[in-house]
Amino acid sequence: MKRAPHEARASRDVGVAVVGGGEFGRSLATAVARSAGAVLHYSRSGNALVDAEVEGTVYATSDLADLRDAELLFLAVPSPYVDDVARSLDQHLDGRHMLVHVSRGLATGDGAGTGALTLVTLSETLRTLTACRRVGALAGPLVPESLATTKPGGAIIGTPFPEVADAVRAALGGPSMRLYDTDDLLGVEIASACVGVLAIAVGVARGLGVGPGALALLCTRGMAEATRVGLEVGAEASTFAGLAGFGDLVACVAGDDRVELGLGQRLAQGHGVAGALSELGGHVEGVLLAPRIAHFAEEAGLDTPILAAIAALVGGALGPQEALASLMARIVHKE
Repeated sequence: MKRAPHEARASRDVGVAVVGGGEFGRSLATAVARSAGAVLHYSRSGNALVDAEVEGTVYATSDLADLRDAELLFLAVPSPYVDDVARSLDQHLDGRHMLVHVSRGLATGDGAGTGALTLVTLSETLRTLTACRRVGALAGPLVPESLATTKPGGAIIGTPFPEVADAVRAALGGPSMRLYDTDDLLGVEIASACVGVLAIAVGVARGLGVGPGALALLCTRGMAEATRVGLEVGAEASTFAGLAGFGDLVACVAGDDRVELGLGQRLAQGHGVAGALSELGGHVEGVLLAPRIAHFAEEAGLDTPILAAIAALVGGALGPQEALASLMARIVHKE
C-alpha cells in the first residue's frame, strides 16, 4: 500500500532514501527495501514504488523535506538534473547526511571558469551545492535487473569516507550483491563515464557484426584511452582496471542490455542519434559525455582516437562504417 507523505515524515526509523523515480531509482529502492527492510523513496512525478511491488516496506513521498530523516541518500537522476535536485535538497540536508550518486554522467560544467579545462564530477557538484561533505559514487557492472532481482551481481563504492562505504553495504549488500570500495572516488566517476561512452561503440560494433577479436581490440584500447584521461585529472590507473572500468565494460560486452548498447546498435543500422534516442525513450549519458571527454583529451594532448571517433559519431560528423575504417587505418605502435 502506498503511504501518504505525512506517514513518511513519521517514519524516522527509515535510514535510507532513494531519490529518483526512473527505472534505476525504482530498482535501487527495491534493492534497499529488500536488503535493509525499509526505504524512503522520493519521486517528484509520483512514480515511487509501493509496498505491493517489493519485499520490505516502502515509504513513498514527493516531498523533499521528508528526506531529512534519512542518513544515507542515493541520488538516481540523470546528470543534467543533478544541479537542480542538489540545490533543492540542500535546504533539507546537513553534515549528518551521506549522499551517493549512481550516475554514469559528469557535471554539466567543464571547469573552464576555474581557469583550467577539466572534467567536473557529480560528487564535486554535490559537495558544492549542498551541505553534505560525505559523498560517494556507486558504479561498476550495476544494472536495474540485478538490483531489482536477487541475481548475483556486484558494484564498487567510490568514497574517501569509510562510513559511507559501510552504510552503502548495509543498505544494499547481501548474499547476491557483493560491494567493494575504493577511496579513489575521482577514478570511479571518470572510469564510469568513459565506459558509458565506450558502451556506445560496443553497440555499434555489434550492430556492424564485427568479430570477437575486433571487439576485444576496441575495448582494450578504449580502456587504455580512458585510463589516460583518468591519469590526466589525477585518478589512479588501477581503478580503471577494476569494477568501475574494465569490470563494467565486460558486463557491457556480455550484453547486459544497457541503453548505450541499444543506441549503438541503432546507429549501426543507420538511425540518427535523435531518432535512436526517441525509440529508446531514455536518457543516454554517453551522448553528452563523448564530445566533452574527447574535447578535454584533445586539449590535454592525449592520444584518444577511439573516444574521438565516438564523439564524431554521436555528433554526426562520421558514420559507423567510416568511424570503424578510420580506427583500423591508424598506424600501430607499441602497446
